[in-house]
Amino acid sequence: VPIDNSLSERSIRPFTIGRKNWVIINTPRGAKASAVIYSIVETAKLNGLVPFYYFDHLLTELPKLCDENGNIDTAKLDHLLPWSKSLPDICRKPRR
Repeated sequence: VPIDNSLSERSIRPFTIGRKNWVIINTPRGAKASAVIYSIVETAKLNGLVPFYYFDHLLTELPKLCDENGNIDTAKLDHLLPWSKSLPDICRKPRR
């Protein structure tokens, strides 16, 4: 277990700097939406994914999982999680 949380602090730094420039965060709902998106982006990066292609994949596949009321059974989401081995190769960063 690390003695400090420097990695955590470094990972939120761009968000902290960026929020001064983001005018969409003027309500609690806007702040929550921004935090959720940011969390998904950073989790994708930590799992070696390219966020743009990962979001493209999510936005293509999530509607396919909706029932007639627009609800999604969370048990069906495992293959879309950032650490899933079944994500398309285009979502992954090329290894150096």
